[in-house]
Amino acid sequence: MTSQPPIRQNPDIRYLGKILGDVIREHGSARLFERTEHIRSASVARHRGDEPVDLELEDLDLDETLDFVRGFGLFSMLANLAEDRDGVMADSEVSFADALTDLSGQGVDRAQVRDMLDEALVVPVLTAHPTEVRRKSVIDHRTRIAELMAMRDAGRNRTPEGDDLEDAIVRQIALLWRTRPLRRERLFVTDEVENAIAFMREVFVPVLPGLYRSWEDALGERPASFLRLGSWIGGDRDGNPYVTADSLRYAQARAAETVIEHYLDELHALGAELSISSELAEIDPEVARLAETSGDASAHRNDEPYRRAIVGIYNRLAASFETLVGKPPPRAALFRADPYAGPREFQDDLRIVARALADLGGETLASQGSLGRLIRAVRTFGFHLATIDLRQNSAVHERVVAELFAGAGVTADYGALEEAERIDILRRELASPRPLRSPWTRYSDETEKELAILSAAAEAHSVYGPDCITQYIVSMAETVSDLLEVHILLKEVGLYRPGPVPEADIMAVPLFETIGDLKSAPHVMRDFFGLSEIAGLLSKRGFQEVMIGYSDSNKDGGYLTSSWMLAKASEALAPVFAEAGVRMQLFHGRGGSVGRGGGSAFQAIRTQPANTVNGRIRITEQGEVIAAKFGTSESAAINLEAMVTAAMLATLEPAAIPSADYARFSSALDRISADAMAAYRGLVYETPDFVRFFRQMTPIAEIAALKIGSRPASRKSSDRIEDLRAIPWVFSWSQARVMLPGWYGVGSALAGFEDKVLLREMADQWPFLGNALANMEMVLAKSDMAIAERYCELVSDRAAARDIFGSIKGEWQRTHDGLLDATGQTRLLENSPKLDASIRLRLPYIEPLNLLQIELLKRHRAGEEDDRIAEGIQLSINAIATALRNSG
Repeated sequence: MTSQPPIRQNPDIRYLGKILGDVIREHGSARLFERTEHIRSASVARHRGDEPVDLELEDLDLDETLDFVRGFGLFSMLANLAEDRDGVMADSEVSFADALTDLSGQGVDRAQVRDMLDEALVVPVLTAHPTEVRRKSVIDHRTRIAELMAMRDAGRNRTPEGDDLEDAIVRQIALLWRTRPLRRERLFVTDEVENAIAFMREVFVPVLPGLYRSWEDALGERPASFLRLGSWIGGDRDGNPYVTADSLRYAQARAAETVIEHYLDELHALGAELSISSELAEIDPEVARLAETSGDASAHRNDEPYRRAIVGIYNRLAASFETLVGKPPPRAALFRADPYAGPREFQDDLRIVARALADLGGETLASQGSLGRLIRAVRTFGFHLATIDLRQNSAVHERVVAELFAGAGVTADYGALEEAERIDILRRELASPRPLRSPWTRYSDETEKELAILSAAAEAHSVYGPDCITQYIVSMAETVSDLLEVHILLKEVGLYRPGPVPEADIMAVPLFETIGDLKSAPHVMRDFFGLSEIAGLLSKRGFQEVMIGYSDSNKDGGYLTSSWMLAKASEALAPVFAEAGVRMQLFHGRGGSVGRGGGSAFQAIRTQPANTVNGRIRITEQGEVIAAKFGTSESAAINLEAMVTAAMLATLEPAAIPSADYARFSSALDRISADAMAAYRGLVYETPDFVRFFRQMTPIAEIAALKIGSRPASRKSSDRIEDLRAIPWVFSWSQARVMLPGWYGVGSALAGFEDKVLLREMADQWPFLGNALANMEMVLAKSDMAIAERYCELVSDRAAARDIFGSIKGEWQRTHDGLLDATGQTRLLENSPKLDASIRLRLPYIEPLNLLQIELLKRHRAGEEDDRIAEGIQLSINAIATALRNSG
């Protein structure tokens, strides 16, 4: 084995780690510091290959164990912060301006880029998927440390408040040490809404206008507002019984409150800035009109029409705030005024001021500074801030529609009908204006709840405008009837209206999740487009979205097959949309871990099949990924620009490889994928006792006890792998350092593929496969079969554990060897030195956590009732997840 190069430690890690050590010594104890330092240095020495040193973990009592785990968890969090600052985890080094230069060199001019951006849509969609183990308080302290470190970079010695900068950093780390890392109570949906709102308010709202300004400079003209914000929080009911109509109303109201309050603050600042006097400048008649109708007759501002105009605009927006939010704004209006009918009317008034300033002093006054940012914000966020998606499982829709049909006398047993019969009845009812729901019929709680949520959506449209909810995601979509059922429910609340050319205010979006569903997606969409009423809808809307799910397809078929089937489904959908004359918009349901589609979003978008991006893409961002990518303004700007740049390049760049090579490569990958899936399913679904092995070897049961989200860990009360959500499936394998969903089956497939020369050519020249292998390589580097084997001690059937783990360990070695052979490396991450150093730096800090977790799990499962044992397990899960970063 090739020796590994020494690790160049990030100086920020050394600096913050030293402060943490001092804090542990001062706020913990000298003994705790000495024990922690011994374990740290001994573990580092072991990983360096020095003479083995006993970690002496058994010398820790329970209280010391809890403190030790907290300390190592905090170090990992501070190391993550340092790496984020150093750009180790940045999604791309290709800026928007760089991409324009690259495209120009390939014959793509600015006019083509502008035309593409005029029709583009790029949306990060925040979700509440439970993979963020840290409390919001902990994340807030981390953010403050990042801000202080930025001041330190700038050479400052004091904070804006006058505190010594070094002392302020120490204080934040000391506060972290004293902050409880675990939640005591499970999150409510309202908590999840508030967590997302905090990111929107503090990061997205101020960052996006600045990004647009930089893109305007690069383009030489003002682009459309193609980068927008989406959310599932408050609208995603799939498997979460706690999301209700009230949840949706709460999410909408808080979003409106947040964004309009931002606008009011910006207007207040703008009023202070626009001190232009009518005695020194000619005043535009429209500005004069705004000033005269503002109600502001103050003698102090009599010659300042711009300020008076802003006062009038502020008064009207304050009235809008009170109308939409239901309470007065924090800073009251000076006078009563009529609210704006919507964001467009508000924007029109701002544009009057901007045009007048342009006539007065050119674009510098009109489009730069606070007014330009405010206009861009209104164009981007409206009064709704983020478009909320509705989501529900197709099985729920089927039951609700069946109950409505039975109550209305349409058919007594809709669920027993064949697909063709279902489509006929659904189309007939969609053509009829009559409602199905009767006030004299009693419905099940499920039906009442679903109809209440749809009524809340219709109410939101009337209050916040049509952009507040535009998509309805249908989970486990398998048939055309799954989509038509949503239209039936929308019709009940007036969001679908029959007619010669029907209208729908919300689009039904199929989510194809399993391998089988991905294969049948083109057939389903072709049949859907063939319906006359759907063709009419699409002729008005112009595009249709399809969501493809990474998590369940991975759980169904394994990593490589999932990745390849997602790409093939996207590719196969493109001609179906082209035939129908409909623009395709793909929504990628990715998680944080590689086993759920994680990895670089830039590379994932850029390596999509040709003619599948077309400038329009939405991507889920969830859990720990939100804080990692959007935790600070700087990281958010980098990662958002990476999404936009990747979409632009994927749309406009020529094909990465010639079509003949693509045909050869894809044919080969078909065979490799089939073999990988067979190996994966052979272990997960066909091996006797595998489910028991998985549930005993990993901390899956203990993860379910973590209070990190509002929804249950399983869709059904069942032990089957099929019914387990993908997040705990991936999360638990990560904790045990197996990372099985990110690689299993690939080794057998690579070993069985005889043409190794072709395989190396594919890995080197095909960006799709290169990216897939790079993500898998990162997972392999974070896994540890020696530690994983220790988790087998938790399995009661030792013979079964030995056999099953033997298969896992053998497949890991085949995957490791096959990857190195395909990529021409002598060791993992040889070609990715920054990532290699990052992972190797933290491995010595994870091993002791794993070993302590195993011992605590043994004691907990043996029936010991000390509360500190359960707390220690949860702390260890928290710390390991933090150290691994993308684990859920």
